[in-house]
Amino acid sequence: IVVAYPAGGDTDAVARLLGEKLSTRLGQPVIVDNKPGASGIIGTSFVNKSAPDGYTLLMAPSTVTMAQLVLKPSPATAYDMRALTPIFQVGAQPLFLAAGPGGKYNTLGDAIQASKGTALNYASPGTGSPMHVLGEMFNRAAGAQFTHVPYKGIAPGLNDVVGGHLPLTWITYGPVEPYLKDGKLKLLAVAQDQRSPLAPNVPTLGELGVKGVEVVAWNGLFGPKGMPASVVAKLNTELNAIVKDPDVAQRLRVLGMLPVGGAPAALGKVALNDLDRFTRIVNELGIKAE
Repeated sequence: IVVAYPAGGDTDAVARLLGEKLSTRLGQPVIVDNKPGASGIIGTSFVNKSAPDGYTLLMAPSTVTMAQLVLKPSPATAYDMRALTPIFQVGAQPLFLAAGPGGKYNTLGDAIQASKGTALNYASPGTGSPMHVLGEMFNRAAGAQFTHVPYKGIAPGLNDVVGGHLPLTWITYGPVEPYLKDGKLKLLAVAQDQRSPLAPNVPTLGELGVKGVEVVAWNGLFGPKGMPASVVAKLNTELNAIVKDPDVAQRLRVLGMLPVGGAPAALGKVALNDLDRFTRIVNELGIKAE
């Protein structure tokens, strides 16, 4: 299983968890191979061009649908999102706006108002990530001036927000949960149409008057184009059984991920809908690599 990001992030953790379970169920080793670089483009391109024999797979976050749109890679490293074979959607992750310590921004309104005087920086795990695109969608809808600061993964950006070096971050729930009780982070809003069961007291952007800004991150397993249908079906069946395991569901929740599952076509629909939607949004907003 190729992970197109460094070890230690959400996608890597999901790949290792499912790889461990798949290895037991299939009776053969499942190895996670990290191929980071260019917001996932390098590893994704590697899988896109691999043999479709079922032995090289890609665990990808929803960044896979938008990174190329923002970074515009060379023909040598570009991949065809529509040519990847969808296998299984692992889960979905709501995205939150979190403020750092100090109590300076206790509400979304506080942050929006402050940004109109001086642009506020927000951390994301990388250019072309769902958090980056969400941040720019939010700026337009809210009339805010939040300035994007991309990091190489979630951890370094989060550390800078917790340390008070940046005031805000768009982020998934799992990494921020340990910092909520002691007040090192505060969740201001969630970017989906309903409140999240992970943090039911956090209002949606829509409730706070920022309409039409919903972005939910996800992770899914893909393969190269042309994989045998029998192999796709076998992997999908095993993975659906795995995510129904209460222990696996709990370990995913620690990552801020709610299990989804379903047929390969369900992941394909989610991915292509995102690709079409974010192609339009990236073009409309002129989002590009800094």
